[in-house]
Amino acid sequence: MDYIFLQPILALSIQTWTYIMVGATFSLYIGIAVWSRASSTSDFYVAGKGVHPLANGLATAADWMSAASFISMAGLISFMGYDGAVYLMGWTGGYVLLALLLAPYLRKYGKFTVPDFIGERYYSQTARLVAVICAIFVSFTYVAGQMRGVGVVFSRFLETSVEMGVIIGMAIVFFYAVVGGMKGITYTQVAQYCVLIFAFLVPAIFISIQMTGNPIPQLGFGGTVSDGTYLLDKLDGLNQALGFSAYTEGSKSTIDVFCITAALMVGTAGLPHVIIRFFTVPKVSDARLSAGYALLFIAILYTTAPAVAAFARTNMIETVSNKPYSEVPSWVSNWEKTGLIVFEDKNGDGIINYVADKEKNELKVDRDIMVLANPEIANLPAWVIALVAAGGLAAALSTAAGLLLVISSSISHDLLKQSFKPDLTEKQELLAARSAAGLAVVIAGYFGINPPDFVAAVVAFAFGLAASSFFPAIILGIFDKRMNMQGAVSGMVVGLLFTTAYIIYFKFISPASNVPANWFLGISPEGIGFVGMLVNAAISLVVSRMTDAPPQEVQEMVENIRVPRGAGTAHAH
Repeated sequence: MDYIFLQPILALSIQTWTYIMVGATFSLYIGIAVWSRASSTSDFYVAGKGVHPLANGLATAADWMSAASFISMAGLISFMGYDGAVYLMGWTGGYVLLALLLAPYLRKYGKFTVPDFIGERYYSQTARLVAVICAIFVSFTYVAGQMRGVGVVFSRFLETSVEMGVIIGMAIVFFYAVVGGMKGITYTQVAQYCVLIFAFLVPAIFISIQMTGNPIPQLGFGGTVSDGTYLLDKLDGLNQALGFSAYTEGSKSTIDVFCITAALMVGTAGLPHVIIRFFTVPKVSDARLSAGYALLFIAILYTTAPAVAAFARTNMIETVSNKPYSEVPSWVSNWEKTGLIVFEDKNGDGIINYVADKEKNELKVDRDIMVLANPEIANLPAWVIALVAAGGLAAALSTAAGLLLVISSSISHDLLKQSFKPDLTEKQELLAARSAAGLAVVIAGYFGINPPDFVAAVVAFAFGLAASSFFPAIILGIFDKRMNMQGAVSGMVVGLLFTTAYIIYFKFISPASNVPANWFLGISPEGIGFVGMLVNAAISLVVSRMTDAPPQEVQEMVENIRVPRGAGTAHAH
């Protein structure tokens, strides 16, 4: 009887379900932003330093798991197979590095922003300005990927154009980032984590049961399918039959895998929007605790992603390859409307020829759709498909909001208040922060509509730039008393210029020469950030040893940050 009552609800279309789910989650986010709106600059920048470690752990996980983690990572792995693991290792390893080596020390130092730390640690406005430029540059590169993710989700599930999707996303983020500041964003991100993790796990569990009979996707990934063969053996066979390399074998050189993983790791540890999260808790011990919670919450998604990638790839190949176009399921035509799947019948036989050979291949699939299309490919109920759409939006919006806050605080706090207009009142600074956030949303939206590359690649460049600019200045600033202003500034400038030039040359000036034979030591543009970081660190150390030592009070401050004494309370100077 109950089931008959539920039938009309369960029979609703995907679009109706999406309106319900997205509408409900957006109302929740906006409600939270209004409830916890920022009334002071301390609220706006660091949520008044009053966030509970568990809430901060959830918020950090949501901030950390962007559209790239939710939408793109499993998509990358499903197309790249073994090679896609660099993203998994780099991003997770980087978070560990950040939690252990940076977060507690920066929290003990007790300032609002990363440029704040660099400006005071290197007793220099020049160092602060270089750090501000790096923060803004990295954040814009990264936020473009998030906005693109929002556009992709909207274009498919609410049947708008990608451009319209980006504009709707901009409006929502603008509202809660500008009204709520860090305080609103923090509690919104707690809700967004719950939405995104539920949305990622529900279809993964369903599909794992469907394909392997195991409800735990991580175990299903290593399990057997109905005919008794191992899932990964089956996927290797499917891939090789179409001319692709085996799913479980990599094509990248060892040095390139190492450099991409290392660039993603140290880039993560230099990401300003994640570091700033640790300034929102009351004590240093809370910073460590919230880092631990966040790692646990992140691991849930990151250990599930390879399974989702393998399920989606297997289902996709079995559903479309060598099938008559007239008989393919409706999800193909649904995604064709967005332009993210393109079928071109080159030999006119009406059969989809999906193969590795680019000349003969008739199906182009944007890798960013794999997670979003996964429940449709597996024929799951409409409400699950809508849930994934809401999860993708939660992932993209939570990170976009965190990034916009970094951009606005860099402009209002570090540029205006600390550099150009020290007499700014708190009210004026808050207005400047909100205006900067508004401007940043518009620019981010432009990049979302005209993205430089697919979401995860754009984000990989942001990590490379963070690695080659911020990371050595922060880590040497904490652990090397002799490190001085001249060393830090010259290192940041050279590291950033070297990495940017390398990426721009191979990606934009001469994309035709972007092959391993032409790369420096065989290191791809995605991995060059690690080399940039080594160049930065080497120059920083050499220049600082050749110039005067930092003032005595700066050396004492560095000593103080590292001393565990009184670690229960934040050091304020």
